[in-house]
Amino acid sequence: MTHHLLAGGGGFVGSHLTDLFVARGDEVTIVDNFVTGRRANIAHLAGNPLVRVIEHDITLPFPTAIIECRYDTVLDLASPASPDDFRTMPLEILAVGSVGTRNLLDLAVQQGARFFLASTSEVYGDPLVHPQPESYWGNVSSIGPRSCYDEAKRFSEAITMAYHRVHGLQVRIVRIFNTYGERMRPEDGRVVNTFIVQALRGEPITLHGDGLQTRSFCHVIDEVRGLAAVLDGHLTGPINVGNPGEFTMRELAELVVELTGSSSTIITTEMPAEREGDPMQRCPDITLVGEAYGWQPTISLRDGLARMIEFFRTHEDL
Repeated sequence: MTHHLLAGGGGFVGSHLTDLFVARGDEVTIVDNFVTGRRANIAHLAGNPLVRVIEHDITLPFPTAIIECRYDTVLDLASPASPDDFRTMPLEILAVGSVGTRNLLDLAVQQGARFFLASTSEVYGDPLVHPQPESYWGNVSSIGPRSCYDEAKRFSEAITMAYHRVHGLQVRIVRIFNTYGERMRPEDGRVVNTFIVQALRGEPITLHGDGLQTRSFCHVIDEVRGLAAVLDGHLTGPINVGNPGEFTMRELAELVVELTGSSSTIITTEMPAEREGDPMQRCPDITLVGEAYGWQPTISLRDGLARMIEFFRTHEDL
């Protein structure tokens, strides 16, 4: 039986990846300090003999409860990842992407486990190449309001590859593009959940600027299938995993209004200062993951939004 240590397993993506592992009979030890992860995300797994939950901050030394077990893989999904988090927790984000990642890498070396890093499309910054292939080095500000996350993930990638070269550690690096779906925090500042919450409350949906910025949205069920394919596969990476379907923010807002049946109007506002550096375009080139593992997203934005809207209606107090 495969045993995974999953840092950040109480988070949005981490909890869905845990579900995938459990469904195939794997054992999972979740390590999470629940700063942005939520216990409700994994409440349905309570009492499952395949799942163990340890509340811990991975920037601190690991307790005996973590190091006494044997793991086949060590997965790093532990980082706040929303624009609001960039504003309120920049030091914590930088710490988890440096000290936290290194602590997990050390554990993987000690155990001879395969190490998996969940990196991000944010390493491409405001891209000058479109769509973004893994070979593109990016256009990132090291001092802007988003830099705490962008540079933390770039450092995580660098130290992961250093451990690969120095220690011969098996590593896998994935760059996650905009992911959405059930269990997102309703008000963490990301665009899909923000628009859905505004629509369900009948509030105006706010577009920053002209609303022509584009994103490529991947439903979380598709995303974790891609993550698992990379984890189990032979390529070190980095490997893009995302949906190349590209939508403007105005198109997204209009679709949310339609699917919710909301009376919300769509208004434009000036770009707030804390959003300085937001990329105008973001779209993955997924040739590599498709050719290597046959992975493709299957859930349309319309269908994925409908699932997320229903989840928010039934599970969140809005």
